[in-house]
Amino acid sequence: MTVQNITVLGSTGSIGVSTLNVIRRHPDRYQAFALCAHSQVDKLFEQCREFQPRFAVLRDATLAAQLTDRLRAAGLKTEVRHGVEALIELSALPEVDAVMAAIVGAAGLEPTLAAARAGKRVMLANKEVLVMAGELFMHAVRAHGATLLPVDSEHNAIFQALPADFVRGLDACGVRRILLTASGGPFRNAPLDTLAHVTPEQACAHPNWVMGRKISVDSATMMNKGLEVIEAHWLFAAPPQQIQVVVHPQSVIHSAVEYADGSVLAQLGNPDMRTPIAYAMAWPERIAAGVEPLDLFKIARLDFHAPDFERFRCLQLAYDVLATGGTASAILNAANEVAVAAFLERDLPFLGIARLNEAVLAALPAGPQGNLGDVMAADVEARHLASQMIRERRFA
Repeated sequence: MTVQNITVLGSTGSIGVSTLNVIRRHPDRYQAFALCAHSQVDKLFEQCREFQPRFAVLRDATLAAQLTDRLRAAGLKTEVRHGVEALIELSALPEVDAVMAAIVGAAGLEPTLAAARAGKRVMLANKEVLVMAGELFMHAVRAHGATLLPVDSEHNAIFQALPADFVRGLDACGVRRILLTASGGPFRNAPLDTLAHVTPEQACAHPNWVMGRKISVDSATMMNKGLEVIEAHWLFAAPPQQIQVVVHPQSVIHSAVEYADGSVLAQLGNPDMRTPIAYAMAWPERIAAGVEPLDLFKIARLDFHAPDFERFRCLQLAYDVLATGGTASAILNAANEVAVAAFLERDLPFLGIARLNEAVLAALPAGPQGNLGDVMAADVEARHLASQMIRERRFA
């Protein structure tokens, strides 16, 4: 069996760590070719010591020099690079078989797009790639023969429940709706008048999943689910009216597909990201992921609720930008990244996240998504305006 070389974009984050966990279990099938992180030198050093990749990448030259010194002192030969250009190069090298795209936020867009243009197997865990530039990215996938496999647990579940030829159109395949499940986060039942006082610690305490701080806050506002609606639109060529969000607190059904004959096919499993990661790595085969089997007797019950769009205004905004099209989703994503960062720094209240997102969307008209420059320009403008609004304390 040929061993596959994998570039892991975001190796020190939760998805990256889980990816390396699966690689560790299958050394006869996979090896880490390049490990890429933002600034966690200590964690990346430990990963390099265990997996001995050919390359490692950090944000800047200073951090790269620190890692190089430590690797040389340990007798390791991993070559260290830095910056976005290195990420782009190591996503597209001929030796690379697959790329795990797990860099959070807009920073992951360019290297993931480079992987698609190089015709790689792209295991997509970065929502923002499709949220910001779905039209451009899907065109690159088709034009260059890349294999796109969703890693988000919900989209991976949908991918498993859809027929193999879904690319010819959902209606043609007899698909009525995509049912995108959501836990509802930590505040799905909290009285509305208490949300104004939510702290970063409370917002980051997800009831089911262990995630990074930014994605945990997005789950609390349900912006995470809104971004997934946009992602599902591009992945499965699904119009917004065919994507139904279903609040499912147990997070056991990861998503489902409803067919014209009344059948509903759902994918179930314990909430562990190693399941969709292993599925994407081995597709169309299946391999062990180290995940505990699902005990249906222990679960005992499954609950479902319609989403509350008043409580979760960010979810409605996502549907709104899909209807608008163009760079509207890039504007929303940029504003939200700034808003969440400000909330985590206690410079913006929890309810201010949705208000700021809405204000930026209202102030900046969406343009066409003609090229990557259009997307990045909208991203920069939205970040600037969102930061200005925070400095002026409009939503304090």
